Amino acid sequence: MAQGPGALSPEPGAERFYLTTAIFYPSPTPALHSLFEAIGADVIARYQRLQGRETRFLTGMDEHSANVERDAREAGIDPRELIDPWAATWKATFEQFRISADRFIRTTDPDHAVAATEMVRRAQANGDVYEGLYVGWFCNGCNEFKTDQQLVNGRCPDHPTLDSQRLEEHNYFFRLSAYQERLERLYADNPSFCEPEHFRNEVLGWLREGLRDFSISRSGTEWGIPFPGDEKHRIYVWFDALTNYLTGAGFPNDAAEMDRWWPADLHVIGKNITRFHCLYWPAMLMSAGVPLPRQVFAHGFMLDRGEKMSKTTGNSQDPHEMAERFGVDGVRYVVLREVPFERDADVTYDGFVRRYNADLANDLGNFVNRTVSMSNRYLDGVLPPVTDSNQAVDIEMSATVGRVVERYRASMDDHRLADALAAMMELAGAGNGYAEGQAPWSLHKAGETARLGQVLAVMAELCRIIGHLLAPVAPDGARRLHEQLGTPAPYDARGVGGPGLDALVTWGSGPSEWRTGTPSPIFPRIDQEAAV
Repeated sequence: MAQGPGALSPEPGAERFYLTTAIFYPSPTPALHSLFEAIGADVIARYQRLQGRETRFLTGMDEHSANVERDAREAGIDPRELIDPWAATWKATFEQFRISADRFIRTTDPDHAVAATEMVRRAQANGDVYEGLYVGWFCNGCNEFKTDQQLVNGRCPDHPTLDSQRLEEHNYFFRLSAYQERLERLYADNPSFCEPEHFRNEVLGWLREGLRDFSISRSGTEWGIPFPGDEKHRIYVWFDALTNYLTGAGFPNDAAEMDRWWPADLHVIGKNITRFHCLYWPAMLMSAGVPLPRQVFAHGFMLDRGEKMSKTTGNSQDPHEMAERFGVDGVRYVVLREVPFERDADVTYDGFVRRYNADLANDLGNFVNRTVSMSNRYLDGVLPPVTDSNQAVDIEMSATVGRVVERYRASMDDHRLADALAAMMELAGAGNGYAEGQAPWSLHKAGETARLGQVLAVMAELCRIIGHLLAPVAPDGARRLHEQLGTPAPYDARGVGGPGLDALVTWGSGPSEWRTGTPSPIFPRIDQEAAV
């Protein structure tokens, strides 16, 4: 399954797909903007499973933070006592939001300590590690060293309410500068190693400025993985956190798992850590003699009136409160529809309500409800095969589905999730337009039973296909949709199983005889005023 880094999608015929999120900075509970990355990655994972690919999806928590050690010390407890309940809360929230990860990795996991240690040892053996004195800034919010160029008015742009700390510390460094030419060649040969292009251009700008070596250890702490050869130091964040992607693939001791899953097909990260994933990480892997991942995809941020959402600035949203009002599926859909995965966008509560009602309650929900209701009311839920129709308007609907599904797939393959959802909603709009034009209520009144059956069969077939396209983003809603249609999906709650997406969304591939179930609103409308 070998392939050079930078491919936009798996090699043709690939049977497996391995994707990761960045592991999350520790805090007692996640905010909605933290879930944004995990939700987007989960949609990609579910889509890959619908394609018929065996998929491994890794997410987790980066626990060796200086803040964790400080907070634990202030509370008079061991850092593990502090972090274990946090990790449990994050895992429970991910499960609530249907994040179908195969592993929630923690940097305190024993197998991860082995992997991180091995990565440092390989860099040492390759002559890429040396001792030196670090003099510069450290942001406690990011748990990162910062250059003067990265600060804005002396503060970290991601944590402007926190003071950056001036440090002078003996450290071990990784010789990133030795990989200048190899990284230049990587991007010349495989520009889509980092997507989308506007974030790749930032990476190329840093590369043109010339690479500088970076610190890979911290002294004066006991919280972390011991640095090989020097117990007074701990492995610092990048050789610790980034290595989790390899840990999740069996590195370094499980050669069969590594051969099965590595190189990773996709790292999904926030745009603020492209420097580390698109320059540091490939150089670390080159040093260790490990193949590079195929692609790093950087997503934008959920914004509040142009500002990044953050707990420190107090403009974050509680995911549990949002789920109570919109349902888990509603939240998953709206955040990815309102915030294109590849760039920043503002999110407001009023906008949330409007998008939910317009797309899910009105267009999609209304179309499914009227289809199932009229099928039951007029034909006792028994529908003829959709392929029996030779009417031009029905044939055109089939062609429309083919065109829209092609756009949906192209958008999903490029990780343009908002565009994929827009394509799906186009089918719901087309279905409502078809219903208005064919007026099954009038056909029933006129006693045109044969044509009525054909019209409702076309509408039901359209609903069935929409249900499969909906499944990656709203798995519970898709399941309820199929149950009401009387066409249960052939895949499980994670999207595993079934004949593959092509077969599922082919026009006329529904049952030759089907009986619709009981109609019930899948996405109940939310009253704008009552929701505030």
